[in-house]
Amino acid sequence: MDVKTLIAPSEDLMQKAIDHLEHELTKVRAGRANPAMLDTVRVEAYGSHMPLNQVANVNTPDARTLMIQPWDKKMIDAIEKSIQAANLGFNPSNNGESVIINVPMLTEERRKDLVKAAHKEGEHARVSIRGARQKAMEAIKGSKLPEDVIKDGQDQVEKLTAGYNKKVEALIEAKEKDIMKV
Repeated sequence: MDVKTLIAPSEDLMQKAIDHLEHELTKVRAGRANPAMLDTVRVEAYGSHMPLNQVANVNTPDARTLMIQPWDKKMIDAIEKSIQAANLGFNPSNNGESVIINVPMLTEERRKDLVKAAHKEGEHARVSIRGARQKAMEAIKGSKLPEDVIKDGQDQVEKLTAGYNKKVEALIEAKEKDIMKV
């Protein structure tokens, strides 16, 4: 058994933390309409609760508008009610064919709140990375490898952790710039 094999599972966990952070940051809106904003909306359809994207097509005709075109026109009212119930701060309207959401401009206070939310997600990712680091360190210490190999392995884990923490920082910084841009 070598150090690479001991570190690999933890590196996978660190990458999953980054992937999860990227996914969560798409949900934090930056003033522009994005279909991912509605990922948490569940619609009652045909006797069960389904994700919005399974009962309708969600697209963005322009930077401030979300258009939801249900596959079954009878679903328009249910979709409107679900969006209001999701408490996302949107006021949907319909034109008989589709549901339209005008995404309002963000206030300075709301932008600051969204930056805080982005930083909170970044901290969750850092916690996951630290947990993966801890698992790798325990695996290396628990191995029957020579002392100098263990020390080299620990150094590799530290470098890996620092690299992933820099990725988190870069993602959060980019999202913060995106949110604060008027």
